[in-house]
Amino acid sequence: MKSFIPWVGGKAKLLWLIHRLAPPHFSRFIDVFGGSGTVTLNRPIQQGCMEVYNDFNSDLTNLFCCVKNRTMALLLELGFLPLNTRDDFNVLYKFFSKEEFTDDYLSQEMELTQRYLEPPDGEAIRRMMLERAPRGDVRRAADYFKLIRYSFSGGAKSFAGKTCDIRRFFHLVWECSRRLAEVIIENKDCVEIVRQYDRKGAFFYCDPPYYEAEGCYAVVFPKEDHQRLHDALLNCEGYVMVSYNYCPYIVELYQEFYIFYTTRPNSMSQKAGSEYEEIVITNYDPRRYNTAMNWQLSMFHLSPTDEYEGRYTLIHEPNQNT
Repeated sequence: MKSFIPWVGGKAKLLWLIHRLAPPHFSRFIDVFGGSGTVTLNRPIQQGCMEVYNDFNSDLTNLFCCVKNRTMALLLELGFLPLNTRDDFNVLYKFFSKEEFTDDYLSQEMELTQRYLEPPDGEAIRRMMLERAPRGDVRRAADYFKLIRYSFSGGAKSFAGKTCDIRRFFHLVWECSRRLAEVIIENKDCVEIVRQYDRKGAFFYCDPPYYEAEGCYAVVFPKEDHQRLHDALLNCEGYVMVSYNYCPYIVELYQEFYIFYTTRPNSMSQKAGSEYEEIVITNYDPRRYNTAMNWQLSMFHLSPTDEYEGRYTLIHEPNQNT
């Protein structure tokens, strides 16, 4: 499943390895640096498994809250859904009553007009809106969405002209809103969220700002924060997985963990064939689970268009005597 936003450092190209190295069973999944939500969105809903999406960027978590709980209000604020036909109403009614719909319901483009629904149709939609938690600042979310959509590589820091396909966006919001229905959305510091949700059976996935690449991100994450995160994860009772750029400092910092090395296409480089070196760090030995591969297919959903499966190598394992 694609996220409804592009995002710097998105994990679509690393999902294959995250999926391969994940533990087979856990009772709660915590996406500590949620970003675009790609990792959370590509997990199937598991009975009895708590899911938490967290990010320290309050604008981003507000946007996720609005996609989850104030979907129609967000679409209206973005100017995508001024309603002018009965077909438009039927689409929204099915959307908010949680019925399925296909492109047949979207046969006519939604024109931007000044006309809105008359009662009682408007009242029916309003009642359904009120049944969903009215959390999140919709206007702020809409402004932030536009900033991301029209920025280079989703970094929200530099402009790059792009068109926005209304039909495609509507489908992405529909899919993501449904997928996030039972996901807890948090806006907390990484160490705080780890301490709050840690227990046996927890699985923390961490994708912190990459070391010495922090300038690409919207939040500040100095060297001291990399150390703080390491110290918190070192004491976890649950499973821990961390993705980073490959660099000597991080490899040295995580000496108590298993470290796997891989490369992927560098989407932010303009040079053809450019690759980016990454590492995936775990506090458990994934090789214990890799003898039976059947569980992997159930832990994450990977589509052929999203999966880039390359090679990976174990480059460090902890000294068991220390």
